[in-house]
Amino acid sequence: MRGQQVVTSVRLLGEVAVLVDGCPVDLGTPRQRCILAVLALEAGQVVATDRLVERVWGADVTPRTRTTLHGYISRLRAALASADGVALLRRSSGYVLVTDPRLSTIDLHRFRELHAHARSDERKALASLTDALELWRGEALTGLAGEWAEAERERLERERPAAWQDLVDTRLRLGTGADLVAELAARTGAHPLDERAAGQYMLALHQAGRTADALEHYRRVRLRLVEELGTDPGAALQDRHRQILTARPSCTGTSPPAASGSGVPRELLAAPASFVGRHDELHRLDAALDAARSGGTPMLSAITGAGGLGKTWLALRWAHHRLDRFPDGQLFVDLRGYSPDNRPMAPATALRGFLTALGVEAGSMPLETHGRSALFRSLTAGQRILVVLDNAASTDQVVPLLPGGGLCAVVVTSRNQLAGLVIGHDALRVPLDVLSDDEARGLLRARLGTTRVETEHTAIDELVGLCGGLPLALSVIAGRAGTPLSAAVSELRESGLDGLADDDPSASLPAVLSWSYRTLTEEQATAFGVLAGTPGPHTGLPAAANLTGLAPARANAMLRSLEQASLLEYANGRYRMHDLVRAYAADTARQLPAGVRDAAARRVLDFFAHTAHAAGLALDSHRGTAGLPPPAPGTHVHPLPDAPSAMAWFEAERATLLAAQHAAALRGDHHTVWWLALSSDTFHQRQGHRHDRLAGWRAAAHAAAQLSSPTPQLVAHRYLGRACVSLALHEEAIDHLRHAIALAEEHDDPYELGHAHQSLAQALKRQDLRLALDHATRALRLFRDLGLPLCRAHGHNAVGWYTARLGDHDTARGHFDAALALHRDQRNPAGEANSLDRLGYLEHEAGRHESAIRHFGEALALRRALGNVSESAATLGHLGPPHLALGRHDEARAVWQEAQQLYRRQGREEDVELIQRHLGDMDKW
Repeated sequence: MRGQQVVTSVRLLGEVAVLVDGCPVDLGTPRQRCILAVLALEAGQVVATDRLVERVWGADVTPRTRTTLHGYISRLRAALASADGVALLRRSSGYVLVTDPRLSTIDLHRFRELHAHARSDERKALASLTDALELWRGEALTGLAGEWAEAERERLERERPAAWQDLVDTRLRLGTGADLVAELAARTGAHPLDERAAGQYMLALHQAGRTADALEHYRRVRLRLVEELGTDPGAALQDRHRQILTARPSCTGTSPPAASGSGVPRELLAAPASFVGRHDELHRLDAALDAARSGGTPMLSAITGAGGLGKTWLALRWAHHRLDRFPDGQLFVDLRGYSPDNRPMAPATALRGFLTALGVEAGSMPLETHGRSALFRSLTAGQRILVVLDNAASTDQVVPLLPGGGLCAVVVTSRNQLAGLVIGHDALRVPLDVLSDDEARGLLRARLGTTRVETEHTAIDELVGLCGGLPLALSVIAGRAGTPLSAAVSELRESGLDGLADDDPSASLPAVLSWSYRTLTEEQATAFGVLAGTPGPHTGLPAAANLTGLAPARANAMLRSLEQASLLEYANGRYRMHDLVRAYAADTARQLPAGVRDAAARRVLDFFAHTAHAAGLALDSHRGTAGLPPPAPGTHVHPLPDAPSAMAWFEAERATLLAAQHAAALRGDHHTVWWLALSSDTFHQRQGHRHDRLAGWRAAAHAAAQLSSPTPQLVAHRYLGRACVSLALHEEAIDHLRHAIALAEEHDDPYELGHAHQSLAQALKRQDLRLALDHATRALRLFRDLGLPLCRAHGHNAVGWYTARLGDHDTARGHFDAALALHRDQRNPAGEANSLDRLGYLEHEAGRHESAIRHFGEALALRRALGNVSESAATLGHLGPPHLALGRHDEARAVWQEAQQLYRRQGREEDVELIQRHLGDMDKW
């Protein structure tokens, strides 16, 4: 083989092998070799662990597969220890094979480099293609079995004949066709309907002086195509036939093709050199082409997504890797749907370019769009031509450009979702999303080099986060190769979107986004701007309707139109903007009148405050309803008819509610900050969102300090203390609760004083049970004086619990029985469950295990009905000991394992470990 000598060679084009200085490395078992093959095929790109397992094991995955994989990886690393320039590295989401091209090579990638080089440099094509084909030592991936290996082998085996045919074309251009006659005769015999091979064979025969044989071969091929496929030969083969008939100079292979439009059009832009990822999208395009060819229908696919996502790159990457499927030519046009001048190309103009490429003289071209479209369909019928319609504005712009017949393929790229093309013309939409973090690093590695990326990995990690996986943003940074990456990070962090601007509009993210913005109506532009003020990472329709000030039905239509323009993304019933798109939207919002922006913010914050208040009451009707001021005009509160819908709403808006609290704090809206914390508290407590609860009440305590009324401060410190207790922040909890007691005493508020004493008891229970009992008793005494039965019930439960823990079970039982009766009378299932759980504890301690199980079971049923995940986990944990005492080990194991799962979901690691100790002790018996 010609070319640079390397120390390490990774071989995939034949038997999978690694050679170090010409000596083979022992790669172990077939599956171990398969792991290497998967990583080598995507060298430099992280392969997710799940994907690696799927490709190597297929359907044979077992619970021990991941352990086996790690063992294979370790053995491969040991085997490759002596291989310079090759490293198998672990990344957060999988594994990557990193190679240094100075010291190592992967034959497949070298083959592709040489093949691409041959296409870009005709003078060196013969040497490049010869070297490329010499790399093949047999069938690709020899020795590997399994579904992935078979599919990959079949795909790779399509690349070899494509390179061989390119080599044949090169030799024919040099006029050495006579030497190829025998080889091409065998090829055409094996593939009688391969028109490219037929054309090459005809030219070789002609150059060998056997023109009559060449014309006879055309006649036989044409007859077979008509009989078997019902179609005439494609334009390329017909043109070759005409050339030989007229003995045109281009047939000799010594002169360039004629400059008229009679040749095969090759209009694709160059393939992107630093393309990464998009495996699923490439597979979908492959599958669409295969399905279309099998069904005899044209392929029509639309790659859609926001500006800067790399739609054109994906189309070009796929097109260049499928050139062999389109021997009759490839057409490409930028339709300028989104461009600096905001003037999309007229279909008639695009058709003129296509028809010219297909050989139609200007004087023969119809003047009207429909006439040109009809002629285009006629010329392309029966041809295998690829048409790439880049940067389309709308379905109306695309439809006249669709070719005729069932053998062509069309790939459209657009920021518009092209619903009309999908619905009316059965197009396959291929939506494009941002790159994963690993793919983003791969793009930077391809542009900047592996050494720089590894050396400046800290800056790279921050760049990946700041760019949010947007290929254009990453490419803008990579294009400033002379700037230290740390400086690029600082500029991007400080300047935001302006840090991705450039004098070249096509390389400037703000400019690219502005082309989409300029297509919006005034109403859409206003909605786009105010939606940048959405609290949280995403929004639902009700919140968006309040932001925009539109009725829900109109708001829904508006959101859909922005989604169609790829300025919003929709998934799982929620809308979101990419962070950089959102930054651009915020810039446009500054152009809106201040009153418009302020009214939008007021409406959306009131929407969250009032809807959360209603949802909180649906979960706990005993909380009370007074105090929340009416919402701003135009606010539409979302109706929540029952507790399950309230719980679902809280779960969907969980992140948004915390963001709304923060937004309210920035506006100085202290009442809203406080009300959001209070309204969300039951949800956070029942679901075990301990950190969210703590963050909400810390914000509320700060806001309450700005208010003149003492009650919000009392409540905030009390609930903040309880939130601290749930996270074992006992000293902080005690400080807040003593502050709450002092405030309640100062302002003579016995209701708050009672609750503060009861909460302080909870904070003290691990330090001093008697002191905890003292505070709980004070609380119960205050609640009795107030004549509040529900508060009295909570007081009995608290006093009973500390009494029980101190060993006085009879007194404790009296308190629990009293609490249970009061809770049932007040129809408070949450308190009823607490009382039943406490009674279950007493029954177990007394050795009445069946009764304990019955009480715990009733408590668990109530807590599950309330959606109280936090307390359900506790009750499941309590069920284990009485089951174990009765010798029911399976039942004990089952409830403990379920409790452990719930604790793990809540991040309660201490409780997870406690349950694990119980399970471990049981396994020893």
